[in-house]
Amino acid sequence: MSKKLIVLFLGLVPLLCTCFSPDTPSDRRVLVLLDDFAIKSSHSIFFNNLKSRGFDLDFKLADDPTISLQRYGQYLYDALILFSPTIERFGGSIDAAAILDFVDSGHDLIVAANGNASDLIREIATECGVDFDEDSSALVIDHSGYAVSATEGDHTLIASDDFIKSDVILGSEKIKAPVLFQGIGHSLNPSNSLVLKVLSASPSAYSANPKSKLTSPPSLTGTSMSLVSVVQARNNARILISGSLSMFSNRFFRSDVQKAGSPTKHDKSGNEQFVTELSKWVFHERGHLKAVNVKHHKVGEVDEPAIYRINDDLEYSVEIYEWSGKTWEPYVANDVQVQFYMMSPYVLKTLSTDNKGYYFTAFKVPDVYGVFQFKVEYERLGYTSLSLSKQIPVRPFRHNEYERFIPAAYPYYGAAFSMMAGFFIFTAVHLYHK
Repeated sequence: MSKKLIVLFLGLVPLLCTCFSPDTPSDRRVLVLLDDFAIKSSHSIFFNNLKSRGFDLDFKLADDPTISLQRYGQYLYDALILFSPTIERFGGSIDAAAILDFVDSGHDLIVAANGNASDLIREIATECGVDFDEDSSALVIDHSGYAVSATEGDHTLIASDDFIKSDVILGSEKIKAPVLFQGIGHSLNPSNSLVLKVLSASPSAYSANPKSKLTSPPSLTGTSMSLVSVVQARNNARILISGSLSMFSNRFFRSDVQKAGSPTKHDKSGNEQFVTELSKWVFHERGHLKAVNVKHHKVGEVDEPAIYRINDDLEYSVEIYEWSGKTWEPYVANDVQVQFYMMSPYVLKTLSTDNKGYYFTAFKVPDVYGVFQFKVEYERLGYTSLSLSKQIPVRPFRHNEYERFIPAAYPYYGAAFSMMAGFFIFTAVHLYHK
């Protein structure tokens, strides 16, 4: 029996060692669920790109009865890719609730749909703050921003270049060629502030059945419709939702593209660059922050005290780094702030930086005693949020710590001594004056 346990433990070691780690957030295992193994070859450029960046991909059919996200309470994977838009029911122990729990545990998710998206995929997207068009036969149509192709009149193949303006999410290198998109559009849940449009539809786009005439106004139109969206949850898990599985395909990666009305024809679409840069963000190869060496102490001292006194001069410092995909690099910004907080912030200071990841400031403890906190709540578009908190009590002066003579009380001192002097003068005059 003991030998069986040892063999089982040794079998689990490689799985546990490759899991997500705060020290190497992009060194992880990824489960890829497919409708058909043919997708593995038709989308091989995307998968090979992930492998070249150090990801360990595990391909399985979505209805495989053996698939599981966790074993013995431990997650076997750190990210999940759903390239199975038509699946009605997952195999094994996976269902919509299991996938949402996977995200709630801090893991990442990529979902790609198409015109045949199942109710299961739509349910997962809805829970993430994205609502696909309810019409199952609808596709995104654009009579002004379509891609010029050999198929005359096919305006469901869209060339979109309305990207989110964020170097963190899409990289610093500009995507020059439009992205080819063919699939379904979606809207963002207005009550979910965590969802962002990464690729938006043009003002002339709408969602409808391309094979039938419109009998009523389409539910999704113009720039309110999103083609590709991302979510960064409050636990820093990241989700990518695309209405087009073909957007990740080799055919779209290698295809030339010319947007209707534009004289410029690009030899290669922007799909590969767009998807590559976006996947780097989703898998925490960019925009992932960590804070270390949080310190505070009195000015002129080094050790962190157990308690401060009102009006003490103190210094606060923290080091912040960003993961570059391979190493931790210093994070440079001018908007990191610290609060000295008790019920509300008594002190709010912007931290100075040496441009090497070290942030610092100095301030005076307010003339209020109680239990305070040093708080750093840092949220910036595209970056993981930082929430730092250190509790410290603040005491008033002891009875023997006040100044012997308080300058503000000099008038009262003068009044007392003048009264005594006047009393002696009055006494002397009264006794000896005849």
